[in-house]
Amino acid sequence: MTIRVRIAPSPTGYLHIGTARTALFNWLFARKNKGKFILRIEDTDLERSSPEFEKDILESLKWLGLDWEEGPYRQSERAQIYEKYINQLLNQKLAYWCACTKAELEEKRQSMLAQGLAPVYNGQCRDKNLTKGEVIRFRTPSQKIHFTDLIRGKIEFDTNLIGDFSIAKNTRTPLYNLAVVIDDE
Repeated sequence: MTIRVRIAPSPTGYLHIGTARTALFNWLFARKNKGKFILRIEDTDLERSSPEFEKDILESLKWLGLDWEEGPYRQSERAQIYEKYINQLLNQKLAYWCACTKAELEEKRQSMLAQGLAPVYNGQCRDKNLTKGEVIRFRTPSQKIHFTDLIRGKIEFDTNLIGDFSIAKNTRTPLYNLAVVIDDE
């Protein structure tokens, strides 16, 4: 099996020390294990992403001597791939359209915080079978998740504290938390 690691900066600002550090560790790990270092540009934030920042990131990585075997892949160029998976999630009822506006969601969030509750989406649109909306949400199953972490030991959490989170603006525009899962498959 070939080791494949990646660095996936967002071109919403200049390369910063944290990204450079992560890139260095991943690059060293790939080199030590005769693997591949991959560069992916996470430009799903269309409003804040900029070619100027992407250029800076590429030039800075080169200046640091961190070359890559694959990429740069840009999430903005992978809409067809994301659309396939988003439609699959919708068709399998693992995701759904949500018509709640930002203002409505913020009002509910503030109300929950005032009551000392975790501010999670209440599932208002979960069973409405909408064909359009403001966003697409993942239908989070209600259960307790258990696993063992190598550093922290046994971990347990209740998915009800997560709620049904947004995964896409529409079928061709995933949000970061969905795109990275698909890209890292």
